[in-house]
Amino acid sequence: MKLYHHPLSGHSHRAHLFVSLLGLPHELIEVDLAAGAHKKPEFLKLNPFGQVPVLEDDGVVVADSNSILVYLAKKSGSTEWLPEDPVGAAAVQRWLSVAAGEVAYGPAAARLITVFGAKFNPEEVIGRAHTLLGRLETHLAESDWLAADHPTIADVAVYSYVARAPEGNVDLSPYPAVQAFLGRVEALPGFVPFVKTPVGLTAEAA
Repeated sequence: MKLYHHPLSGHSHRAHLFVSLLGLPHELIEVDLAAGAHKKPEFLKLNPFGQVPVLEDDGVVVADSNSILVYLAKKSGSTEWLPEDPVGAAAVQRWLSVAAGEVAYGPAAARLITVFGAKFNPEEVIGRAHTLLGRLETHLAESDWLAADHPTIADVAVYSYVARAPEGNVDLSPYPAVQAFLGRVEALPGFVPFVKTPVGLTAEAA
């Protein structure tokens, strides 16, 4: 099993985190984004969208981080990470959509400004991040996990960019339930950390 990734990509981290939580043997292959390796023909054969991560598993190629989470959960044969009942499956899907939407356009976008120099409006994306965090705080004040009474791929999908939100100048201190949730994810057996970058509020704290 090969996982094409970049260490500063939160999308890559969520895939790497889940492979590790499942304890699956895998080879990490770093894609040099700065050199444009993700736009080269050989990589575009794996993912025509030119994005990391991509999972290659015995001839099966899966692109998109959330798709990789679903694939691995199904392959593991455990319904804990991805429930099969209609209500449980829908609850997980709801948060996968949040990860692809509100997380991507909020804390992830804010971090893209400081880490990669993206040309987003900082005030706008930081505002979106706090709107999301407020909703997460309300939800997590009443539940340890996002979609069930145990961890699922919903939690894996949301974790990475929320954990590194301070790198995008998004302060997590007003959100104790969110911080406690991050701690619960980090306490899971097999957890692998997302590399820290000394930018944004992280730089100020250093």
